[in-house]
Amino acid sequence: MLKYLRISIRALVLVFVFGLLHYVLPQHDVARITSTEVIRMDFSSFNRLFFAQSDSGSTELSTRDMRLINTERRKTMLLGFIPRQSQGVMVYRNEDTGWIWPPYFKFDSSDLQATASANMSAPGAEQWVVITHYGWRNRFFTIYPNAIGIRPVDGPDVRVIPWFNIFFFAFVIFAYFFIRAMWRQFRERSVDPVLQDVGETYDRIGDQAEETRGRVRRWLDSWRSKPRR
Repeated sequence: MLKYLRISIRALVLVFVFGLLHYVLPQHDVARITSTEVIRMDFSSFNRLFFAQSDSGSTELSTRDMRLINTERRKTMLLGFIPRQSQGVMVYRNEDTGWIWPPYFKFDSSDLQATASANMSAPGAEQWVVITHYGWRNRFFTIYPNAIGIRPVDGPDVRVIPWFNIFFFAFVIFAYFFIRAMWRQFRERSVDPVLQDVGETYDRIGDQAEETRGRVRRWLDSWRSKPRR
């Protein structure tokens, strides 16, 4: 029972970590911007967690204008590593992250909206761009990924290498083995000797207690009446 409980807890932790990384790490979409718009949006207690903040210098309210970028994008899989030929519509929000989480330190949402408007195109005269973003799109809860960068590309077949994600995972793997090696050295030099001393002390105390009990037993036996001959 405890074994399955540990497995379940580890699985939940892995799912949580994967979901967190999938949400906050940057992803790159090859897309064609079809239009931009500004809507008035009310936030619920749930979807408010998936939005950043109003523009820097503006007052944070429960309802505010939201910049949107409407696109037709080339679909990708697995954090943008595997491109696919199929296309679909995608709507991005465009808002500052400021100094809050995730740490993109985005303060230029107005400039990015102007860049998006400058790169709009119609069918037959497509202008393709790479949109760097984080977050998820959920139609039921009205959640949009947040665009953090737009750059024009020559065509829809451009291959985008997610260098940041590659270096991030390489750093995580390196940090894991480095900390593990440091912990092993610390354990061998500091923890294991202390545990060994504690074990030896415990054994000595046990031997002394056993010896003391033997002496007391022999002393009590000396006071018992001896059998008559």
